Amino acid sequence: MGRTWIVIVNYRTADLAVDCLRSLAPQIGDLGGGRVVVVDNASGDGSVEKLSAAIAREGWSGWAEVMPLERNGGFAFGNNTGIRAALAAPERVDQVLLLNPDTVARPGAIKALVAFMAAHPRAGIAGSLLENAEGGVECSAHRTPSPLSELDAGARLGVLTRLLARHAVSPPARSEAHACDWVSGASLMLRREVLEQIGPMDEGYFLYFEEIDFCCRARQAGWSVWYVPKSRVMHLEGAATGIGARAKRRAGYWYDSRRRFFIKQHSIAGLVAADALWAAGRLLFLLRRGLRLGAQRQTNDPQWFMFDLLWGDLRALARGRAGGRS
Repeated sequence: MGRTWIVIVNYRTADLAVDCLRSLAPQIGDLGGGRVVVVDNASGDGSVEKLSAAIAREGWSGWAEVMPLERNGGFAFGNNTGIRAALAAPERVDQVLLLNPDTVARPGAIKALVAFMAAHPRAGIAGSLLENAEGGVECSAHRTPSPLSELDAGARLGVLTRLLARHAVSPPARSEAHACDWVSGASLMLRREVLEQIGPMDEGYFLYFEEIDFCCRARQAGWSVWYVPKSRVMHLEGAATGIGARAKRRAGYWYDSRRRFFIKQHSIAGLVAADALWAAGRLLFLLRRGLRLGAQRQTNDPQWFMFDLLWGDLRALARGRAGGRS
């Protein structure tokens, strides 16, 4: 079934990464002679030393290694470094699994993905079923974000959600393997031929949206993207990035990544349409909340979300820097 490498990008999450490695240890035989590379994105907090010590202490040095980087170039940058090492390995690597440090691979998770890729030669990308810490299933098989999905996200209105159901980015999870637009980057297996054909992940994304972009590019090149629920991975979402902390103001790179994605996939006009429809939906939501017509009081949005989203895009467009990082 070929040789598989696993790439884990760490940034100041050494303890989580060690737990991830511990979950992989019983499954190393399913890599077909492959390795696990923990790419450290210049954490500067002793992560490299802690990870190296754990690998030596646990006897994992035969299959795991730490690759320290001199700068933190972002998630795509770190993954690309590990991917390049895999593709340049003396013994051919047939697929690369990108795994978040805040994950725990359930028994058989690696084997299920490898077997699926072997049985489906036109599947370029395959992703796992993601569990949360409580054992619930989270959506990891998605549709491509669009202006209409932004309208739904802003309005949060049941009747509108039903009308726009086929545009929902995260539909209800299904129990069988199926093709989809993109799968979560928390556990994402890439076929070698896809990487050779379309190139690495876009390092213009610092964090977030890079896996959506990559899956879109793969599908445009004729490959299919699959969700494989037989591969189960627990994902402590937000543990590595803090993105789930509602009270915090969201980092600028999330808005940069969203803006870059919409422009690449839908053009500048698509970004403007997405923002306009999101704003219309949000105004409808605020109106319903003000009139006590059933809109929830808490939006679960980070602080200053509307301002940072709309003003950030307007400012970037005005400055001619809409596709880059602010």
